[in-house]
Amino acid sequence: MATIELDKVTKVFANGTIAVDELDLDIREGELMVLVGPSGCGKTTVLRMVAGLETVSAGTVRIGDKVVNDLSPRERDVAMVFQNYALYPQLTVAENIGFPLKLRKLPKAEVARKVEAAAEMLGLTEWLDRKPAQLSGGQRQRVAMGRAIVREPAAFLMDEPLSNLDAKLRVQMRAEVAALQHRLGVATLYVTHDQVEAMTMGHRVAVLREGILQQCAEPQALYDRPANVFVASFIGSPPMNLYEAVLTSAGDAVVLGHQRIELPGALVTERPGLARYRDHPIVIGFRPEHLSLGAATDSRGRLEGRVEFTEALGSDVLVHFSIDAEAAAPEDEPHAHVVGDLSSRLESTCVARVDPHDSPPVGTRAVFALDTSGLQLFDPTSEAAVWQ
Repeated sequence: MATIELDKVTKVFANGTIAVDELDLDIREGELMVLVGPSGCGKTTVLRMVAGLETVSAGTVRIGDKVVNDLSPRERDVAMVFQNYALYPQLTVAENIGFPLKLRKLPKAEVARKVEAAAEMLGLTEWLDRKPAQLSGGQRQRVAMGRAIVREPAAFLMDEPLSNLDAKLRVQMRAEVAALQHRLGVATLYVTHDQVEAMTMGHRVAVLREGILQQCAEPQALYDRPANVFVASFIGSPPMNLYEAVLTSAGDAVVLGHQRIELPGALVTERPGLARYRDHPIVIGFRPEHLSLGAATDSRGRLEGRVEFTEALGSDVLVHFSIDAEAAAPEDEPHAHVVGDLSSRLESTCVARVDPHDSPPVGTRAVFALDTSGLQLFDPTSEAAVWQ
């Protein structure tokens, strides 16, 4: 087994575009690291640099204890799984899986043994004589993974391998890929733009934005303690509600439009850096599930707004209601969910996740209790979370 280490890795294309900027990332032995971010953020470029398909402009890539910057893809001992399967249509499943072993000129008996073992692991034994055209999308992806497994590489690289599958099959394959990686215990770098996929599969998740690492942590830590506004808005579905507000002079509450939200003492104590924002703007964030219908209590704040529309999801309902506060968004994204007449006052949509039996009628004003223990607070300029 081996590790993958990226030390200040940078990629600058010929036209001057900085695709990846001084990326530090360490994938441990046996770890499934998911690299996630919006389209064009540099995820696939990172993967290609590790694979040797893209040159590194600066920095160091190590696989195990070996610097691989100047090694060819073949010399790096990594196996890559692509989103388009890249199977040979004229070969059978067995021949596709065994192809990299054939290139190594291994004995036929050894190739057959390794192919049979991989096929059994992936549930492909009865399909070994079929051609790719005779398989479903999920089966084709298993074949592509089998071809990677038989190589017994030092590391796996996966580039959005599930993106071509339908929604139901993607859910099934997420679990299968995660279980398989755990069984093999090989360091794996997995690239996706789907944050749900990232959260459900990764031992740790690295969030990339415009080639710069924003945060790398275990999935729950990303969700509970996002490092900045971008991570807060990207991780979570529906995304976190984020608004521009003002911290009171006493530092014990925030003013959100015409509404006041009291801050728990534990939250203020935990974030001594809040003292710098007294009587100053600040960005406040809270998850849809932190809102519930009902009056405020000692442990819950109060938020009121007009119900604009609802989305029934079966197990719960997303209630979209307007509040008189300005939505906050990462600096390179437009402020979203603005409703109403901007010339008179600014209203933004807030989302609450509530019990389906409690859904309020559209057009009415509703009162929501806010669990303030889950509040997030960010600097409006740097967009970084406020802690120290």
